[in-house]
Amino acid sequence: MGRDEGFLTPDEVLRRHSSGPKSGVFTDGSCENNPGRGGWGFVWVEADEVRVERHGYAPETTNNRMELQALIEAYKTLPADAEISVYSDSQLCVNTINQWAAGWEKRGWKRKTGPIKNLELVKELYALAGDHPKVKLEWIRAHDGSKWNEYADALATTYLREGR
Repeated sequence: MGRDEGFLTPDEVLRRHSSGPKSGVFTDGSCENNPGRGGWGFVWVEADEVRVERHGYAPETTNNRMELQALIEAYKTLPADAEISVYSDSQLCVNTINQWAAGWEKRGWKRKTGPIKNLELVKELYALAGDHPKVKLEWIRAHDGSKWNEYADALATTYLREGR
């Protein structure tokens, strides 16, 4: 979905999109005016069927915080022995957990170039990822028509359609 299409509902996404992975957990975060009001959402699908979906809202936040929150909520839903891919369209979040957090933890949660933004969320997500050793966190391109990534976006933007 291009942003010029407006904010689709989850049902509209299902009618318009069919490409992309058919199983996994898809997460997304959204923020209007960044910082501003925002939302997060995730959907867990197996064989193209929804198992779990959730979304939430924050009145004053940032896009990165909502991306992190979506991942946190998704990991909290998964059993510790889950063997699944979790998809995020935030390269920052994926790289944070897959590449950078281990080094930051070894240095006492410090970066060479300055403080870590959203440190409390990064720590929580990194711990949850560690508690799910068989879960693979992967990047997926945003707004390229992948059905379940678009669906997660629709969940993350629910607050806009509800007029919050």
